[in-house]
Amino acid sequence: MSNLDIQRLSKKHPILKPWDVETIVQRFNTFDLDANGGLDQRDLVKAVQSIESEREYDAIRGALKQVEVSRPGVVELDEFVEVVAVLREGDKGGKPGAPGGGAAAKAAQAFEGITSDRAYERRTILQSRQNASSAHTINEDEREEFTNHINFALDGDKDIGYRLPIDPHTMQIFDECRDGLILSKLINYSTPDTIDERVLNRGRKLSPFQVTENNNVVINSAKAIGCSVVNIGSQDLAEGREHLILGLIWQIIKIGLFANIDIKLHPELYRLLEEGETLEDFLKLPADAILLRWFNYHLAAAGWHRRVSNFSGDIKDSENYIVLLSQLVPAQCPRDALNERDLTERAELMLQSADRIGCRRYVSPKTVVNGNPKLNLAFVAHLFNTHPCLDPLEEDTEHAELDEFLFRDQYDREARAFALWLNSLNVDPFVNYLFEDVKDGRVLLQAFDKIFPGSVNWKRVNNRTPLMRFKQIENTNLVVDLGKAHNFSLVGIQGADITDGVPTLVLAIVWQLMRANIIQTLASLSAHGREVTDRDMVQWANQVVAQSGGQSAAIRSFSDPALASGHFLLDVLNGMKPGIVDPQLVTAGHTDEDAKMNAKYAISIARKLGATIFLLPEDIVEVKPKMILTFIGSLMAIQQ
Repeated sequence: MSNLDIQRLSKKHPILKPWDVETIVQRFNTFDLDANGGLDQRDLVKAVQSIESEREYDAIRGALKQVEVSRPGVVELDEFVEVVAVLREGDKGGKPGAPGGGAAAKAAQAFEGITSDRAYERRTILQSRQNASSAHTINEDEREEFTNHINFALDGDKDIGYRLPIDPHTMQIFDECRDGLILSKLINYSTPDTIDERVLNRGRKLSPFQVTENNNVVINSAKAIGCSVVNIGSQDLAEGREHLILGLIWQIIKIGLFANIDIKLHPELYRLLEEGETLEDFLKLPADAILLRWFNYHLAAAGWHRRVSNFSGDIKDSENYIVLLSQLVPAQCPRDALNERDLTERAELMLQSADRIGCRRYVSPKTVVNGNPKLNLAFVAHLFNTHPCLDPLEEDTEHAELDEFLFRDQYDREARAFALWLNSLNVDPFVNYLFEDVKDGRVLLQAFDKIFPGSVNWKRVNNRTPLMRFKQIENTNLVVDLGKAHNFSLVGIQGADITDGVPTLVLAIVWQLMRANIIQTLASLSAHGREVTDRDMVQWANQVVAQSGGQSAAIRSFSDPALASGHFLLDVLNGMKPGIVDPQLVTAGHTDEDAKMNAKYAISIARKLGATIFLLPEDIVEVKPKMILTFIGSLMAIQQ
């Protein structure tokens, strides 16, 4: 850099003398720069600290937020000088990157429902550069514990292990999540095998395009496991949008924690039914309510006089936790801590008991005493997953309704995909068990209204909770009428069949809704706007394969046995983006296991391209025509 450039930068940033700028430039040039002379943003903290060793991570990060960078993820020399200048200017006034104050902070506090200054102190206020009145908040305790979870879960990973541990006391987690690798690994930790990691772009320096591809995988895989990712895009992740990333991390962690709170995996959960309660009523409970039921079941078994109704106020004094742990593992978790009067000390003694059984996770004495609901929910879920302590059901006891529910397992995979699709429409309430959660018709009516806007006369819909059976049937009859009005094939299906949860008939109507959604999307994207048929989709797939020189023969329909190997779908993907499929990773597909590897690879590539995919590898291997149609339809939509 010439003396003229140094003088220019010094004049632009009066707080820096020419010799300061010269030193900054020399240090900058000692780092590993890209071909255009830019510094990887991940190296920024180290570079600044090489000049001013006392600077903290969050202060440097906050200073960068005040600088307009020209390339995402890269800091140019002029920008680096500006970061140092902002930090030094901050020494004279407020600390760069410190929580915002004023009206925005007060508004954020009110919006978040924070009622005490003590709780507010554990929030970080994030103000927008574009709009000073816009603010989001993140909870520092949650950021810290979620970071600890990631450090624990991904420790030793061959691709990102060198980046761990992440400092839980700084905002580093949000920068580490920008390239999609950590979030992809976290998804696979919570729901194993969701992502075929062979499709991920790895390395210390990824291009913006490679980062976008990874984040496409994250967003579409998160949808596929049940996360709500409305208003979250790959660019939000790449920009390190803190409140969005923290929210997504919590959803991913929660899905992993809740995965085993399922009566199909734990039939002994049947013991938690209350007197006079039906299994149907029990299955309507969300996982957090089942955890509360489990918690209270053990408190009652312990002869304890208290019960819990939340994961906040009812656990702040640690008494219920102490009794729960003592009931689960009495030999290692005594009740002595009940005698401690100081709440923080009592919480610490309780967590020491939890540590003895390998369960000191997600909470600290402070977050117990403060009653953080998310972290305490995670703690209780972890206790359930490791020490459910529910006696198995006796074989000679009649549990007819449970047996009938478990029999439906044969429909589970298709029902799971349809439930995830309904949730992607942002229906309320969230669909956990398809056959139970659509019985009153309201979720299906919402789906109709989203796919065919204005089609539902909401004045005719019964919305009061709970609904009597005849009111539910009025709603489901309306669902059937709407289906017929849109030319659905509903021969022999009545509203009562939906209310009774008849699997084949529920699947039939939800499938036709999903198909209508795909057809409508494709029609809206096409030049002529006409309805797209199954034959059109088959023809499109065959053309893509033929035009790209794919080796697969044309298929006749989505029931073609040739689809089982996964080769045709991989050829479609490679035709859409030549080179996206690595032929060395494709198996011959002769065995079910080899075919499943190809199917898993195809699904992850489709998500990498930006497609929303809900089917599982088994659906391809077993050639489930409905699910394969959704796969091709999603690809066709992003191609158009």
